Amino acid sequence: MTSGDLAALRRARDTVNRHYALPLDVAALARAAHMSPGHFSRRFRAVFGETPYGYLMTRRIERAKALLRRGDLTVTEVCFAVGCSSLGSFSSRFTELVGESPSAYRARPHDPGAGVPACLAKIFTRPVRNREPAPRPAP
Repeated sequence: MTSGDLAALRRARDTVNRHYALPLDVAALARAAHMSPGHFSRRFRAVFGETPYGYLMTRRIERAKALLRRGDLTVTEVCFAVGCSSLGSFSSRFTELVGESPSAYRARPHDPGAGVPACLAKIFTRPVRNREPAPRPAP
């Protein structure tokens, strides 16, 4: 794979990250990367570990989880806010990725830190190597 192909794939991934709520399709992303849809899908999966559509839905579900934790939107409103056009497909994919339905996820209490963006949570949860090991309990 050339560095130009890799750069084009990264741009496509960045487009998905920024515009996840817009109606994106593989053909449009492939055109932007100057690749055929089939070649684009294969390369995207090889580089990022999932298909372009799978990556898009993962981003949409991540955003949906944040909106559902807020609790001020209905599941239907969240579905459309993240760019899904079918409540049934959204609910099925959400349940597949999260392990519970959007309604159940919205209804249950969430950890106070659940609303912290992942980029900030990493800073506080990152392991530190240069610490003393914790004392072992006496047998």
